[in-house]
Amino acid sequence: MLVLGGIRSGKSQWAETAIAEAAGDGRAVRYLATGSGSADDAEWSARVAAHRQRRPAHWSTVETIDVPTQLRTDTHTATLVDDVGGWLTAVMDRRGAWTSGSVATDVDELIDAVDGFGSALALVSPEVGLTVVPATAAGRRFADELGTLNQRLAAVCERVVLVVAGQPVTVKAP
Repeated sequence: MLVLGGIRSGKSQWAETAIAEAAGDGRAVRYLATGSGSADDAEWSARVAAHRQRRPAHWSTVETIDVPTQLRTDTHTATLVDDVGGWLTAVMDRRGAWTSGSVATDVDELIDAVDGFGSALALVSPEVGLTVVPATAAGRRFADELGTLNQRLAAVCERVVLVVAGQPVTVKAP
């Protein structure tokens, strides 16, 4: 399932509940955390800490930007990826795609890994299409890439949910 929403919409918390239900009561869930933090950013560190504190103790957490490899490594454990925007940011950094590089190969790999995943999977992603058009070329490039990526993920996911003010709105149902 793809879980979309704006900043502070409640999308991560909703996805955590949904993947726990999909996995089954007390069953293992692997949490792929894509956001890299900085010791210099106390506000970001607090956000990451809040996410960590919400996770049940029996969930495993992998902090990674290599989501496709992680999804292919273990296709049988229920998995939550939080979030796709963090993954795309890291890919754009690595590929120099803020100005001219391409993320097409990386996106294709992610789509392929999601499409071939064999267990419950929840992907959390920002919905960038509900805000102002970014003022910078790099911001517009990110919004365009993420919008396209979200569309491709939605095409291969059985379920798509948009979380608005903590409330889920079904966009696509199985």
